[in-house]
Amino acid sequence: MSWKKVFSLVLVVAMTGAIIAGCANSKTTRPDAHKPIRYALESEPETLDPRKMTGSPEMHVVVQIFEGLTTLDANSTPLPAAAERWDVSSDGLTYKFYIRANAKWSNGDPVTAHDFEYAWKTALSPELGSKYADQLYYLKNGEEYNTRKTAADQVGVKALDDKTLEVTLKEPCAYFPSLTAFYTYFPVHKKTVEANPAWASDGKSIIGNGPFKITDWVHNGNMNFVKNEYYWDSAKVKTTALELPIADSNTTRLAMFENNQVDIAMDPPNAELERLKKENKVTIFPLLATYFYNFNVTKAPFDNVKVRKAFALAIDREAIVQTVTRGGQVPALAWVPPGVPDAKAGDDFRKAGSDFYRNNDIETAKKLLAEAGYPDGKGFPVITITYNTLENHKAIAEALQEMWKKNLGVEVKITNQEWKVFLNTRRQLDFQISRDGWVGDYPDALTFIGLFTSYSGNNSTGWKNSRYDALVAQAKGSLDPAVRMKAMHEAEKILMEDMPIVPIYYYTQPWCIKPNLKGYVRTITDVIYFKEAYVE
Repeated sequence: MSWKKVFSLVLVVAMTGAIIAGCANSKTTRPDAHKPIRYALESEPETLDPRKMTGSPEMHVVVQIFEGLTTLDANSTPLPAAAERWDVSSDGLTYKFYIRANAKWSNGDPVTAHDFEYAWKTALSPELGSKYADQLYYLKNGEEYNTRKTAADQVGVKALDDKTLEVTLKEPCAYFPSLTAFYTYFPVHKKTVEANPAWASDGKSIIGNGPFKITDWVHNGNMNFVKNEYYWDSAKVKTTALELPIADSNTTRLAMFENNQVDIAMDPPNAELERLKKENKVTIFPLLATYFYNFNVTKAPFDNVKVRKAFALAIDREAIVQTVTRGGQVPALAWVPPGVPDAKAGDDFRKAGSDFYRNNDIETAKKLLAEAGYPDGKGFPVITITYNTLENHKAIAEALQEMWKKNLGVEVKITNQEWKVFLNTRRQLDFQISRDGWVGDYPDALTFIGLFTSYSGNNSTGWKNSRYDALVAQAKGSLDPAVRMKAMHEAEKILMEDMPIVPIYYYTQPWCIKPNLKGYVRTITDVIYFKEAYVE
């Protein structure tokens, strides 16, 4: 997770946005360790390999069974986890992390510095093909190894002994201890990885180092976990089990919640939000995230920037958040959402920047489409929106379908795909317009701006811009907040002028949570930890 050099600014922002969602504050509260926590998981995980995963369903699982050198509290502040402490050199380039003597894997093996070295280097290996390898580009020669320009032994991570990990960075990074709480920096169990290529999708094979261990995974059915008795901090783990039924449908998840089959479920149907709010069954949390659509810029008609801008401007975002999503979302007239700091203490990146277009600017949209050769949509091909199966995504796609027909005169089809298929469709650029959403990995604009570099595995547009890449590199490499923010504001301007994406709204996150579920921790980036959670 990446914040900024002036660490205090990050803490101010994080403290205002993150929430301890369920803290025990009553003397009469009595954890019942025999009651499992039942969480309706929103999709079948594609993989539980921390080095390869990219999605929220995967993240919600993996933080329960793995743990990095550091973890986050409810204010997104990094705390010691697998590492009991760390040192940093005076030039900010070298960190030494000291692994806990009692840190163990769920099979009883000791967690060592070698486990972290192995995980990070294999995550960077070109052969693995990690979509999040660029998260490790902070390491000296990390990018060079990932792009086949140097060998693994040149990467800046080395186990000095079983309990000491030395990390050498490409440039000083004051927020590096926050990055190590992100799942790409988690360790993996080498013997397991090498013994079974399919280990990360096999519930019987996964060995983790977190507070819980997986015991059963019925694909597209359910996942079960028990307390990891070998976990170094097991005394603070209050429940003995987690049960995660898997339900792609948010209607199904809500029914499970209201029928008392689960204790917690995310994303109830938009159409139910008003009722749920009146019945005190839903909590609307802040979320550092943007809902958007990708254009495939490698193929006509969206290889034409005027076409992309026309589609982006012909959207009534206010109508979408008021009549479709209805969860307190904010129309997005730029890419980076509110909630991350700018250069000056107390300033917000979004407020310091500007909106880049007007909402529902139909006149300009029609003009641009005509300039692209399609007056009133004449001659424009039928296009398709692709989204992953979910009622809320369907409703938004249908709203856009209607708006683009009415405002531009173009025919739009919509098609849905199961999550794993959809991820592959996006990666292969086998679409025209695809749904997307990005939850910040850390409270800094870089977690959003860095997404659309030419080398980012999460750039699902085909768009490349060398000046943009250079500005992101400048923001990554500087410790001066003013320099960093200036570079990222300029990069965002380039992105919005080329419009390979169309932001729709800034998220909120509705969760249905039983009042007797206590002790869980949720951050503004939607990481949710059940380590100290329990059911009364």
